[in-house]
Amino acid sequence: MKKFFNFNQLGTDYRTETIAGITTFLSMAYILFLNPSVLSLQDVQDLPNRMDSGAVFTATALAAAIGTLIMGLLAKYPIALAPGMGLNAFFAYTVVLTWEIPWQTALAGVLASGLIFIVLTLTGIREMIINAIPAQMKMAVGAGIGLFIAFLGLQNAGIVVAEPSTLVALGDLTEPTTLLAIFGIFVTVILLVLGLKGGIFYGMIMTAIAGMLVGLIDAPNQIVGSVPSLAPTFGEAFAHFGDIFTMEMLVVILTFLFVDFFDTAGTLVAVANQAGLMKDNKLPRAGKALFSDSAATVAGSVLGTSTTTSYVESTAGVGAGGRTGFTSIVTAVLFLLALFFSPLLNVVTSQVTAAALIIVGVMMASSLKNIEWDEFEIAVPAFLTVIAMPLTYSIATGIAIGFVFYPITMLLKGRMKEIHPIMYGLFVIFVLYFIFLS
Repeated sequence: MKKFFNFNQLGTDYRTETIAGITTFLSMAYILFLNPSVLSLQDVQDLPNRMDSGAVFTATALAAAIGTLIMGLLAKYPIALAPGMGLNAFFAYTVVLTWEIPWQTALAGVLASGLIFIVLTLTGIREMIINAIPAQMKMAVGAGIGLFIAFLGLQNAGIVVAEPSTLVALGDLTEPTTLLAIFGIFVTVILLVLGLKGGIFYGMIMTAIAGMLVGLIDAPNQIVGSVPSLAPTFGEAFAHFGDIFTMEMLVVILTFLFVDFFDTAGTLVAVANQAGLMKDNKLPRAGKALFSDSAATVAGSVLGTSTTTSYVESTAGVGAGGRTGFTSIVTAVLFLLALFFSPLLNVVTSQVTAAALIIVGVMMASSLKNIEWDEFEIAVPAFLTVIAMPLTYSIATGIAIGFVFYPITMLLKGRMKEIHPIMYGLFVIFVLYFIFLS
């Protein structure tokens, strides 16, 4: 095992790698409870066709374990995977809730994107497409998704509510459930500011405990229980694969592809840089790492969850000394063990998850600093991408608006040579998207 993972060459050992794997797991364990809450649209009342939260919990843990294990054994990187934040929000709130596409069809879209991702990875086309999208727009998409997720968290907390005259307004901060969410936000912020690894996860635990103590959340009958059945979601992606051949689903699949493309690339580079694994500014075994990501997406869609992607929380494990795929193996095993803690799902209410959504939004919005705001031809499409996502309640619409404006402003500025031909193709696709929606 030491030889397989090159422990001596990388200056690590079993103890260090094990601690790193545990650290990574604790840093991202919140997704086990947050993902079922988001995909089942827990905060939406009277939803006729809702995903089963128990099945999503099992699918989340299994997809994370499978993806992380493949990453550890194939690419040998200390990088963990799980259903991605942002992509799950797009799946639930845009595709299912706003566009009223059945979640079964949405899963088929995730499966299609995963299969396409595998082909693009194996043929090397993926790199070409990534290079075609300007870095500024990649940053704008990430920041926009961050604002959208934070907006969802504020809604779930009751801090932001609907108001007929102004669309949104400040909610009743004296409402007990809102006060619980605010408590969770403060606790989570304090933990993260103090540098505690897994602060988001611990913040959720402390909020849930506080809710039980004051009678706002019913205490669970048990902590360890049987693994929830996958039957409600397993294989639905295959069963509804024939429903994806529409213009609307084309946009859905493109969005899954686009966001996963750059989320994965950014995470891989960030983690590899921190671990000192980059060589000549290139990522060794990049193809294997990208294949691990796409294979995890396919597996996750079949099991019953949204796109599975690499997690930037892996940097927590790297910070603890993780340098090899053995770190990922430890994290994968912990995700499998977590399957037996499903009874805790009942105490993870929308108020408990609100802080996690807001904090993840803050982290994603940090990419705003990388946008060249002093160049107006870039600032306009970037800003419209960012602001449109929360205001239209749609990640896809934000991407579409930004990618329609980008070639226009760049052409008017005389920077035609900087626009990759693929961007013109995306321009046409998103113009058709707006025509189709109207």
